[in-house]
Amino acid sequence: MTLYARFAAHIDAVLDSLVAAGDLPEGLERRNVTVEPPRDPSHGDLSTNAAMVLAKPAGTNPRALAEKIAAGLGAIDEVVSAEIAGPGFINLRLAESAWRGELQAIADAAGDYGRSDQGRGITVNIEYVSANPTGPMHMGHCRGAVVGDALASLLEYAGNTVIREYYVNDAGGQVDVLGRSAHVRYREALGEAVGEIPEGLYPGDYLVPVGQALAQEFGDTYVAAPEGEWLALFRTRAVAAMIVMIKDDLALLGIHHDLFSSEAELQAAGKPEAAEAELRSRDLVYDGVLERPKGQTVEDWEPVELPLFRSTQFGDDQDRPIRKSDGHWTYFGADLAYHYQKAQNADELIDIWGADHAGTVKRIQAAVAALTHGKTRFDVKLVQMVRLLRDGEPVKMSKRSGNFVTLADVVEEVGKDVVRFTMLTRKADAQMDFDFAKVVEASKDNPVFYVQYAHARIRSVNRKAAEAGIVCGAVDLSLLDAEDLAVVKLAAQFPRIVEAAALSREPHRVAFYLGDLAAAFHALWNLGNDRPERRFLLANDAPTTCARLFLANAIGQIIVNGLAIMGVAAVEEMQ
Repeated sequence: MTLYARFAAHIDAVLDSLVAAGDLPEGLERRNVTVEPPRDPSHGDLSTNAAMVLAKPAGTNPRALAEKIAAGLGAIDEVVSAEIAGPGFINLRLAESAWRGELQAIADAAGDYGRSDQGRGITVNIEYVSANPTGPMHMGHCRGAVVGDALASLLEYAGNTVIREYYVNDAGGQVDVLGRSAHVRYREALGEAVGEIPEGLYPGDYLVPVGQALAQEFGDTYVAAPEGEWLALFRTRAVAAMIVMIKDDLALLGIHHDLFSSEAELQAAGKPEAAEAELRSRDLVYDGVLERPKGQTVEDWEPVELPLFRSTQFGDDQDRPIRKSDGHWTYFGADLAYHYQKAQNADELIDIWGADHAGTVKRIQAAVAALTHGKTRFDVKLVQMVRLLRDGEPVKMSKRSGNFVTLADVVEEVGKDVVRFTMLTRKADAQMDFDFAKVVEASKDNPVFYVQYAHARIRSVNRKAAEAGIVCGAVDLSLLDAEDLAVVKLAAQFPRIVEAAALSREPHRVAFYLGDLAAAFHALWNLGNDRPERRFLLANDAPTTCARLFLANAIGQIIVNGLAIMGVAAVEEMQ
């Protein structure tokens, strides 16, 4: 059990004793009782709000309750003092042995340090990327892909069962355009001079191999054939080729989905009809007429009766049509059925969307609430676009596509780990600049470098110790002083960072924490620049060297664990 979990259990035990003594009523909700580091380190090592949270429902004064809780906590061997601050917060100072014990716990748990069981028994479906299958992945897709994948890893680390899903939008007009674009490349592969790709079709060279494959398979059978004879076939072949390309592009980032769900297959299986029937059976879909759009006159607008979902009953601005006037499904109608399908196999749903989809959040939230009777938690994480820069100037063109920057281009230039880490250095809904020069800069201002450098330093000092003939057996951690233990206190926060990040669905918190931990380690390392006795490697003092190596390796382990959540490898050395 980690230190914060142990003290949460201590607080629970003290509260139980107060209930047994009649000082607290039974059955008080303790979910909001926390144990965390105080904002000001001078106030102590740990702080709890237990008295503040429980006093009102217990019908007592917070400070009076805090005195009783503090008395119980002060009796714990690891606690040096328990002091009451303000109206009832309790600050604890711990014995140094508590931090040395946590350092040993980090070493013992190794790759499992920070893992949690808070999500045990809960299956979460995370849908991310889901770009239209009409071309290679570009940098407009990259940030959502990384955020979604890191969130999936984070939730798994916190104990959840996770389903990674990609929704293939292969039933809309864009795939008809793809099929027609493939037909042009097919004719080109057979020797026809097609000239400039017609307006409205996809011009990218990535469709050339698709056309060549079609030509090899079908010869000139469909060169002059009417569209009705080849469009469905070419569309299917082209989408399949695009999915292979998309999977290959995502693999460059280390991303692999468990499911690729097809919108076309969803509709062919009658899933939208099933969702509509379910909602009609509960009078949540009715046939009605939408209000006239604002700004349109009666002459510009014709009322049409459509099947409408009562999304206003679930917090939306207006009821939404699930079919068009021609009977085809609206985007919302298809998405409603898709989320209904996902909810059959998951307790919670998370969608990672581009910020330009913000307007559709309420209606899908309403649909999920209706279809699952409010039992399925559904979150949408909106991800802002990334602005690409080179030495401060916007990057607009790609050497391969001619009109967008491909993900493959960027990974090839700066590497998978740099791309993934950088995408997590800001909150997903905040604007981001990705400057090709800055993300590979060897500077403390570059968080990617700074965290990787901390791990590389740790591996380097281990190699140098081995070269110096220092062999560490049993390690005396009492040789670590207050300056060393200050870094341990930060390291011990990793498990609670993981749990908090998982609860909030914010994987960037792990990146922020690793930046802080790396900075603290570098600061401790740099003490040796002016004070030789503070160096990690002391040729004439093997016991102290071994104690500090033990500390360094524990910090390195947490960096490895945190980077693994982010999908980033910890480097052994840096050139």
